[in-house]
Amino acid sequence: MDINDLRGLSTLFMLVTFIGLVVWAYGRKQKKTFDDAANLPFADAEVAERTRSEVLDHE
Repeated sequence: MDINDLRGLSTLFMLVTFIGLVVWAYGRKQKKTFDDAANLPFADAEVAERTRSEVLDHE
C-alpha cells in the first residue's frame, strides 16, 4: 500500500461521509427539527411585541 492507495481510500471515505450528511440533512425525519429551529427567532412573543412597538414608534 503506497500513498496513492491511501489518498484513494481517503477520497472514498470523504465521498461516503458527504453523501451520508446530505441524506441525513434532507431526510424526512429532520424536516420538522429544522423547521422548528428556523422559527426560533419568532418564538418569543415578548421580543416580537417589543420590536413591533419600536417600529411603530419610529413611523
